[in-house]
Amino acid sequence: MRLMAALSGRVAWVTGAGTGIGRATAIALARSGAAVALTGRTVATLEETAGLLRAAGGTALIAPADVTDAAAVAAAHAAVVAKLGDPHILVNNAGWNEAKRHWKDLTPESVQRLIAGNLAAPFLVTLTVLPAMRARRDGVLIHIASLSATMIYPVSGPVYTAAKYGARAMSATLNAEEGIHGIRSICINPGEVVTPLLNKRPVKSSAEALAKMAQPEDIADAVLFCATLPARTCVTELTIMPTDATHFRADAEAIAARP
Repeated sequence: MRLMAALSGRVAWVTGAGTGIGRATAIALARSGAAVALTGRTVATLEETAGLLRAAGGTALIAPADVTDAAAVAAAHAAVVAKLGDPHILVNNAGWNEAKRHWKDLTPESVQRLIAGNLAAPFLVTLTVLPAMRARRDGVLIHIASLSATMIYPVSGPVYTAAKYGARAMSATLNAEEGIHGIRSICINPGEVVTPLLNKRPVKSSAEALAKMAQPEDIADAVLFCATLPARTCVTELTIMPTDATHFRADAEAIAARP
């Protein structure tokens, strides 16, 4: 019952809101009463998300932007403030990877793209909301990082891994400096989740493997939990893995097979 209309009167801003975790999170926040601003690069998918929110009785605003572009982020933020007010909740969800992600395939251009999308972007968006949160002495910043921010997984590639480690550190520094202003920063580190990002993997996952992964709604539920805790408490970091995790499976099966 704690979640019923728990966010009524609050404004939430979700990046990467057109698909996957971003879309599921936007829906969860709207169902809990928040007015939700949706940002991403593709207007068509943002409109689909907005339609789902409005059909459920929620308030949705589309504010398209490439979150690696500081001017575009500032313009999107201004649009959100003008229509909905200053965000109480920011969900830094936008991020991506590339198929050619390993050292033997990297180029200077791909390195810059991956760092911009997975590390610089959450910094840029966070900077726009901090002044109003400080003045209000209230704000929730939720960053969707990755299990790759907690340990090394070759499948993720070196740049994505380094950037997500950086995003995790960014969140920790926000708590260290901004907690005195009533601002809470949460880093969520999902393991494998069935999202369009999986399509960028060099080797595609089988249907059987996909069935064992987490779903976007699972991560959205965690976001909602963190966003609705009392202002005096902060889940600084949360790791979510599939119960039957790929990186443990072979060893676990070998152990189970021993006499």
